[in-house]
Amino acid sequence: MTELLVKGDHERAVEALRRSYESIPEGAPVRLAKRTSNLFRWRDPSAAPGLDVSGFDRVLNVDPEARTAEVQGMTTYEDLVDATLPHGLMPTVVPQLKTITLGGAVTGLGIESTSFRLGLPHEAVLEMDVLTGDGRIVTATPDNEHKDLFYGFPNSYGTLGYAVRLKIRLIPVKPYVRLRHLRFTDAGALAEAMAEITETGRYEGDTVDFLDGTVFSAGEQYITIGMFDDEAPYTSDYTGQEIYYRSIQRRSTDFLTVRDYIWRWDTDWFWCSGAFGVQNPVVRRLWPDKAKRSDVYRRLVAYDRRYQLVARVDRWRGQRPREDVIQDIEVPVERLPEFLDFFHDKVGMSPIWLCPLRARERWPLYPLEPGRTYVNAGFWGTVRIPPGQIPEYHNRLIERQVAALDGHKSLYSTAFYSRDEFWRYYDGETYRRLKESYDPGTRLLDLYDKCVRGR
Repeated sequence: MTELLVKGDHERAVEALRRSYESIPEGAPVRLAKRTSNLFRWRDPSAAPGLDVSGFDRVLNVDPEARTAEVQGMTTYEDLVDATLPHGLMPTVVPQLKTITLGGAVTGLGIESTSFRLGLPHEAVLEMDVLTGDGRIVTATPDNEHKDLFYGFPNSYGTLGYAVRLKIRLIPVKPYVRLRHLRFTDAGALAEAMAEITETGRYEGDTVDFLDGTVFSAGEQYITIGMFDDEAPYTSDYTGQEIYYRSIQRRSTDFLTVRDYIWRWDTDWFWCSGAFGVQNPVVRRLWPDKAKRSDVYRRLVAYDRRYQLVARVDRWRGQRPREDVIQDIEVPVERLPEFLDFFHDKVGMSPIWLCPLRARERWPLYPLEPGRTYVNAGFWGTVRIPPGQIPEYHNRLIERQVAALDGHKSLYSTAFYSRDEFWRYYDGETYRRLKESYDPGTRLLDLYDKCVRGR
């Protein structure tokens, strides 16, 4: 009965959303009114309020026998994990931050330490209902009449439509995760080890369930492997005073509950909480544990972005301005050492997060070669702009280097490609066909305009 009520609520929410969408005047911008965001393409705060999607944040059903879940598009991974773990299940790939939504991870990509064996979040989708640009609600599956939308939806960032319901695969979990942090002093050796573990799924006789890495400097790099376990001699807690990423340098072995492993990066927004002083022991004790969350830090960054507080202090001190370098890129694993050498030399930011992945199928708007091992490199911070250089100097360097290494760049942050470059990298021909089919009136923004021009 409860499930029927939830589904009835969902159907009413869909109808209300459709009516709301139809009421928006032709030519007016269409946006989602979301409470949180994990994008770093900043929007004018005076922009139109957008579609109310507050009624799309629920888990509709978890089927433990089929290992599937039906989920509304605005449901956060925090809520999704809370619904699946009691059944001994989790999503195949859980992006690192609690307030990332399932619909957002599918239309905008996501990645985590299961991606070396399970791909990206959209590769677990069995079917999805999409509010398309022309106002229809269509169900897209890998083999129905809307399969072109199913495969073209990832990396479309809401420019073809919005997912209102998704059915996804789940995987079984055990109560604990045993970690091993393996140190490397050479990027070539690290890349070879990542490639071998990704290929075999094993390390020193153990089946590897999770795989990522952290680069602190050119001479201090780590691969972290994780294995599900039924028992643990102890468990570490990185939700309060202790800091997870620092433990990588100090421990060779560690144990976490599966929930704490899933959210190990959220407490300190990887390492970015340091910008707010939260890694200072005194500040950390005073900062409430419930506020040690990525969405809290993201709101603080948005506040600074709006009022330019740090930039004003820099000008007052006579210091060169800073450039935001907040990006995730993927390069083939064999090209990773070249990218890291470039990054250490030209950007000089650390730490860097590494996450290997293999796409299981071809997804045209983010055309990674299926079965080929890539490594995601994530780096989030600011660097001083060299004298006489343009404000986006480092970001443009990174874009050119990634393209030269046969890689790709995620579009959740700033991008500076020319229109021709962009459509060459993100399959403009397929995108145009999808746009004509599902948004012929161009009520939704074009992908280039949204992700590069920032409209």
